[in-house]
Amino acid sequence: GAARAAFAAAPLAAAAPTLHALIEAQAARTPDATAVAGDAPLTYRELDRRAQAAARRLRAAGTRPADIVAVAVPRSAELVAVLLGVLKAGAAYLPLDVDLPGERLAYMLADSGARTVLTTREAAGRLPDVDGVSRVLLDGPDPIEPGAAEGPGAVRAQVGPDHPAYLIYTSGSTGRPKGVLVPHRAIVGQLAWLRERFGLGADDRVLHHLSAGFDASLLELFWPLSAGAAIVPVLRPGGHRDPAHLLGLIREHGVTTMAMVPSMLAAFLQSALDAGELAAVRGMRRVLSGGEALTGAFAERWRELTGVPIHNVYGPTETTVQVAHWEHDGAQEGAAVPIGRPVAGTRLYVLDASLRPAPPGVPGELYVGGVQLAHGYHGRPGLTAERFVADPFGPPGDRMYRTGDLVRRHRRGDGTEYLTYAGRADRQIKIRGNRIEPGEVEARIAARPGVARAAVVDRHDGPRGGRLVAYVVPAPGAGLDAARLRTALARTLPDAMVPSDVVLLDELPLTPGGKIDRRALPAPAPAAGRAPGREPRTERERLLCEIFAEVLETERVGADDDFFALGGDSILSIMVSGRANRAGLAIGPQEVFEHRTPAAVAAAAAAAAAAPGA
Repeated sequence: GAARAAFAAAPLAAAAPTLHALIEAQAARTPDATAVAGDAPLTYRELDRRAQAAARRLRAAGTRPADIVAVAVPRSAELVAVLLGVLKAGAAYLPLDVDLPGERLAYMLADSGARTVLTTREAAGRLPDVDGVSRVLLDGPDPIEPGAAEGPGAVRAQVGPDHPAYLIYTSGSTGRPKGVLVPHRAIVGQLAWLRERFGLGADDRVLHHLSAGFDASLLELFWPLSAGAAIVPVLRPGGHRDPAHLLGLIREHGVTTMAMVPSMLAAFLQSALDAGELAAVRGMRRVLSGGEALTGAFAERWRELTGVPIHNVYGPTETTVQVAHWEHDGAQEGAAVPIGRPVAGTRLYVLDASLRPAPPGVPGELYVGGVQLAHGYHGRPGLTAERFVADPFGPPGDRMYRTGDLVRRHRRGDGTEYLTYAGRADRQIKIRGNRIEPGEVEARIAARPGVARAAVVDRHDGPRGGRLVAYVVPAPGAGLDAARLRTALARTLPDAMVPSDVVLLDELPLTPGGKIDRRALPAPAPAAGRAPGREPRTERERLLCEIFAEVLETERVGADDDFFALGGDSILSIMVSGRANRAGLAIGPQEVFEHRTPAAVAAAAAAAAAAPGA
């Protein structure tokens, strides 16, 4: 029965019908409070005026309720105002990260049906041209000027809780991304739980460092605005991946709250230790960490070193950011912190293959019901019907989302029930918080000339835990080059989806049943068969070659070897930066990202050191 199947939280209290109405109500209560802190602060009144101006421009351009409007704006007060303006116009926003490959951005624009993209002159230069999509430049010759939020010119779109609020794309197993369309009801429910659970107030400051293309960015952007707190955006290009810069913002603006994936949080903590900046971290009140496994060992280290409560949060994009939560208290057993208990307004079910409740302690697939479910996948009714299924335990007409995650249900001695993660029922994986369908990467590889077969797996035997490795069988007579294939993939796939290694094989190992035997795939040997790189010529080059090799756990790195072609990633670039700074060489992760080789990074460091005022 329903009582036995559901692991349900308390229902939500009544809230505003839409996301922008929720924030408008807060602006009416505290018009002169700071809404966006930092170099260009805005009060709630000023933010509302800018959002209203953006809404008027969109309505004048023909935007109507339920339209999709793309937004390509860097982290800033302007981004916050524009997102609210899209909502005020009655539309749903599609966030675009201009760091993504142009082919992927073009697909998202075309697939979404967006007819307008709000952007800046700098970002517009990195956007692809798509037929039927017009651009509105925020800093163009006809800029959007703030105006009155009230009066005859104010936009008041007739939208309700079931209208779409945003569209976010995730990896798709068929080779193309899929857009998740989320209604106002779902995000308003999420924010209601956050306010109820954490009690943010006017003296709270929330760090905004995530791309708006990640659904967790909604916590950074709209949670503080729904509670009278302020956002502290990362304004410096590349600053979102630089722990030293983040520490400076935390110290300067008194950040009390942030969300960060565990791998990035570990690099952030090490950077704080190396810089002697733990005092700034200890001033925070809470950290939310999700997107990948949070280990008990790291959670305990964080708690002991900082004293800041760390909360493990879990939730797929299809269920609106977070549906389960657990505050680490050091009392859990096992390697991973539990994903915890349902948030208010949600129902969690642990079911077997016949949709019967799995017994306590026995793995079952996690299904989610309640107010936070997305509408489904934009323009993909078949896929929506496959993943959003009828809820046999809820009220008539209710749906539940099939997560594909395997979990176990437990009960502590005090009667508290909670869930632990037990793997996937399908092949979906997480890399540094990025959700990846290996099938999408395999489809991209298989489409390359000279490729006969391909398999992509998540390996955990490298220096950074989870990493993507591609195994490729060349077509007969094809002269495939692994490095060139990887470079070609990097032009069409987001960084997190580009395999760290490409291994060429004569054949893929098969099981007796004819399927790929993924456990028999050999571990890549990045250094094997690679021509020795150039020897370093300067002391800076020598030091960086040694640091690259240490971080990548390889015997030797040449002065002109590409860090990312050798398997580096954003987290490892932070490790390079930290070790270089400890050795007296002042570089940040952004320098590693931009210059990529020991020689180029060394030259950039030398130029910076020689600059006036350095």
